[in-house]
Amino acid sequence: MPLTLDRRLLIQGSLLGLGALTLPGMARAMTAQGFTHGVASGEPSGNSVLLWTRYVGSGETRLRCEVAADEAFTKVISGGEVIASPEHDNCVKLVVKGLAPDRWYHYRFIAPNGAMSEIGRTRTLPTGDIARFGIGLFSCSNMPFGFFNAYAHAARRDDLDLVIHVGDYLYEYAPNGSYPAKAMAGREVQPDHEILTLADYRLRYASYRLDPDLQALHRRFPMLAQWDDHELANDAWQGGAENHQSETEGSWSARRAIAERVYREWMPVSDTPYNSFQIGSLATIFRPETRVTGRVEQLDFAKALAGKDDIARAMIEFRDGAWQDPARTVMGATQEKWLNREIAQSVRSGTRWQVLAQQIVMGPLKAPAEMADIAPNGADPKVRQALMGIAAASKVGLPFNMDSWDGYPAARERLLRAAREAEANLVVLSGDSHNAWGQNLSVDGAPVGVEYAGHSVTSPGFESYLPSVAPQNLARALQGANPGLALCDASRRGYVSLDLTQDSVRGAWHFMSTIAARTTSGTTQDERVVNWGARAFAGV
Repeated sequence: MPLTLDRRLLIQGSLLGLGALTLPGMARAMTAQGFTHGVASGEPSGNSVLLWTRYVGSGETRLRCEVAADEAFTKVISGGEVIASPEHDNCVKLVVKGLAPDRWYHYRFIAPNGAMSEIGRTRTLPTGDIARFGIGLFSCSNMPFGFFNAYAHAARRDDLDLVIHVGDYLYEYAPNGSYPAKAMAGREVQPDHEILTLADYRLRYASYRLDPDLQALHRRFPMLAQWDDHELANDAWQGGAENHQSETEGSWSARRAIAERVYREWMPVSDTPYNSFQIGSLATIFRPETRVTGRVEQLDFAKALAGKDDIARAMIEFRDGAWQDPARTVMGATQEKWLNREIAQSVRSGTRWQVLAQQIVMGPLKAPAEMADIAPNGADPKVRQALMGIAAASKVGLPFNMDSWDGYPAARERLLRAAREAEANLVVLSGDSHNAWGQNLSVDGAPVGVEYAGHSVTSPGFESYLPSVAPQNLARALQGANPGLALCDASRRGYVSLDLTQDSVRGAWHFMSTIAARTTSGTTQDERVVNWGARAFAGV
């Protein structure tokens, strides 16, 4: 049975996050000391990288960090010292500098008593001309739904240089609430309720970071990470969230501040809200923040139609009014200007690819007109009714997900138009939707770039929301309704990997055979390629 931690001890004794999972060794979690959660690295540059670990001592503890070119640490070439303090949940971060570009390094932390952390592997980014670079893309890893087989599969690869997590690294829900109704055996997390307080958020991260496959991924590769909504609360925006009720859960600003603080404690990230990373002359990776910095509230289609007698007219008014309002932003004006300027600068510098690693699906997605017809006879009437509503919205040109870029069409057009005017070779990386999408992006009918929208590590997709609809039928119907949709998978979990060269980007969606057991056997994949200058997938 899962252990229950004394929350007063968690707060007073710096044991925040030593969660009582039903994983081997968790019975010792309440009294765990020393290095508790492995190591991690992130945000590399050509001569530096950020290193992370967690060490629980009797109070503040000074740790020494060593960086070497070999795993035996025959010659320490960089490092430093850092304090593990209960003030930061005993998590430490250290930026080590003076490294050579395009090199793999090993690192470890050492406590005053001689105890050592696990040995991590990381690398610096290349400078100048390089032939190739490999990236792994992840999102949406709700631990109670299943095993992190996508992390395990990627952690065993030797052709990745960097991993990118575009959000929903964890989920704020009660583990045995409505999402999911019951945690899978062996995948329970702490605390046993929705997270709200500083102690809650810390404990949830600590639970997730005890997963061996997630630890392996962090130990093997540097990561670029950015939160989406569930690191805070579902469908978050600048001033609130769908899953935050101020009347019973306190102020949104306080919860947001707690969530952001704990994210920065537990993740190998700096405090910079958005930034970019240069992969030699091959690519610039932009990492914006699309959730709370400047995002205005999502539109609610049901609210817009409530009380309207003429639904068809109300839909058209909604489409031509609020939906297309140019004041509605995902990133905010300041960040928009930064990104547009940086994309143009990347192109002017001669960089081949402009890679936008952000959180939400960018390509337009409308429901097929025959949406209601794909549900078989005898299907749940509520499902058929919902599908009819989605199809009706589609008939007047409205998308089905207002939380994605589809809910902010003017902001999306500004971004794509800026990329087109800069003559960028744009490659957009996305997550959030739980399903796999490959999209050709365009503006005014002209190609702008492509999107590799990743499926989730474990979080459920269409196969759970529309269980009576065959996934292949749904995918076929969606592709028929969306000319730019080059790939669609509506049922499987996994991750995306990308192989960047001077002439092309080859992206593969890797599909796990299951998440109900810890295994990577039976993994399959589907690929799409974009050639430099084409700005659209080849052969599609």
